[in-house]
Amino acid sequence: MTEKTRGNWFGKADPTAFEQSDQHLQKTLGVKEMLALGVGTIVGAAIFTLPGIVAATHAGAAVTISFILAAVVSGLTAFAYAEFASVLPFAGSAYSWASVVFGKVFGWIAGWALLAEYFIAVAFVASGWSANMKLFLSSFGWELPSALANPFSAGKGGVVDLFALLAVLIVATLLYRGTQNTAKVENTLVVLKVGVIVLFIIVGATAIHPSNYAHFVPAHVPGTDFGGWQGIAAGASQIFLAYIGFDSIAANSAEAKDPQKTMPRGIIGSLIIATALFVTVSLVLVGMFHYSKYANNAAPAAWALLASGHTLTSHILSVVALAGMFTGLIGMMLAGSRLLYAFGRDGLLPSFLGRVSDKGQPNNALIALSVIAILVGSVFSFTELAGLISAGTLIAFIMVSLGVYALRKREGVDLPVPSFKMPLYPVLPALAALGAAYIFYTLDAQAQAYSVGWFVLGLIVYALYGAKNSK
Repeated sequence: MTEKTRGNWFGKADPTAFEQSDQHLQKTLGVKEMLALGVGTIVGAAIFTLPGIVAATHAGAAVTISFILAAVVSGLTAFAYAEFASVLPFAGSAYSWASVVFGKVFGWIAGWALLAEYFIAVAFVASGWSANMKLFLSSFGWELPSALANPFSAGKGGVVDLFALLAVLIVATLLYRGTQNTAKVENTLVVLKVGVIVLFIIVGATAIHPSNYAHFVPAHVPGTDFGGWQGIAAGASQIFLAYIGFDSIAANSAEAKDPQKTMPRGIIGSLIIATALFVTVSLVLVGMFHYSKYANNAAPAAWALLASGHTLTSHILSVVALAGMFTGLIGMMLAGSRLLYAFGRDGLLPSFLGRVSDKGQPNNALIALSVIAILVGSVFSFTELAGLISAGTLIAFIMVSLGVYALRKREGVDLPVPSFKMPLYPVLPALAALGAAYIFYTLDAQAQAYSVGWFVLGLIVYALYGAKNSK
């Protein structure tokens, strides 16, 4: 940003400033790495947790429709993300893009929304990993004492969720050592995880009882968000947290090789693969047992295999899932730390967050993200975390979708012409924004209230610190 725009809330950022600031980030990620990052993040903890939770609390057997609805809206937004990432391959994704096309304060709002998403998502995935670890150990009769098995917020005598804490620390250590080595680990874990998902589908299909599909869309329960279209839409809003993986790809576009080709292929390809896996897993899961059996179960896939007598397969799934769920943590922590780095880089948050190590890694931002995520996980329960993530994501989706209109006017003028453009322009950007707005409308009141409070806090931080220190 130029000196002329300092202190001006609505001044637009200079894209060349972002480009120069990100030059020291190593470009080590190709299409294969981006696909692994996207698929690994999207089908992280969510594929082993959300189908059962959403089926029991919102959609019943129609959870499959909820996944498809969320995928359609996410897919429309993914086109917008792909075009932006192709034109503006900067760290910070929606934050940096909105700063360029709308102005600094809009960039801050988009980035602040995503920041909440990553803080909560890291805590959620770590909590899901912990739930699967505890279920796996309990099958051998091993249990942690209550003080170490539950977060403080859950009651039950809990002080800290030890396994969730360990998961964050392990991934933080891995990322601290560099993205190139992390990408190799990510690729291996994604292959293993997709393999065990396919194994679950094959084995689980042999235990399906067609009667569990009866009343596929359960009747709406008045006064609740269970059943009927209301339940399907409420389920889709909660499921959105599963589809934010392509945002994690975009957040790392400054470290991509040949971003004009790498980013669109990584974003759209990972969403297609992940959606196919989600829909199939949820269909098998609700066919194995009545959806009500999955209430308050954070490890439904492993439980369903155990309960249907497939003990060995359940253990295999648990072991690989425990390893594979790290891919979700890697994606979230990688993207979240890059967003914090971008804020520090631009002076919107303390500058130490924008410093990098000798190897070009934003490790200060990584440490800050890890500490905050651990604190968030100690305050909110697993179910509350699942409901809160989507709000920030949807705000960013709306801004990026509408941002395509402003971006098109500048492509080939003061910005590059992208190798990928959102199809059916100008209709699809509007549909993407409307879809995201509708899903936000269907969020429960608590998630909406928390998101409003978070935005008010963000504007206060921007007014007192960001606007004065922006550089």
